[in-house]
Amino acid sequence: MQTLIIAQRILVEFILDFFYFPIWWYTGGAKKVILFCAEFFLEANSYLAPGLWLRNILTPMYGQYDWQGRIMSFFMRLANVVIRFIGLFIWLLLTLLLFFIWMITPIFVVWRLLIAI
Repeated sequence: MQTLIIAQRILVEFILDFFYFPIWWYTGGAKKVILFCAEFFLEANSYLAPGLWLRNILTPMYGQYDWQGRIMSFFMRLANVVIRFIGLFIWLLLTLLLFFIWMITPIFVVWRLLIAI
């Protein structure tokens, strides 16, 4: 008797979870993925730090305060800023791609199942 009650409870929970899954995927799950992607992007921003390089673009490197050192430092930092912004932009595109893959995965799975039938 108790086994029947437990099996019934498991079946009801399975059915409820099956119908609740798409709702969770596009609400609570999407919120978690957005927070993960934001943290993922901010971590890359702190790693690449293009803003820090941009703030110090006019600071001479290695204490070379003569005009040759200032010119060389400016162009080296400018190249660093450009490359780091490009890298950060590519990272942003990958992060957005990750989010969109999360959003379309259930639709793709259902579509593939419907094609297989």
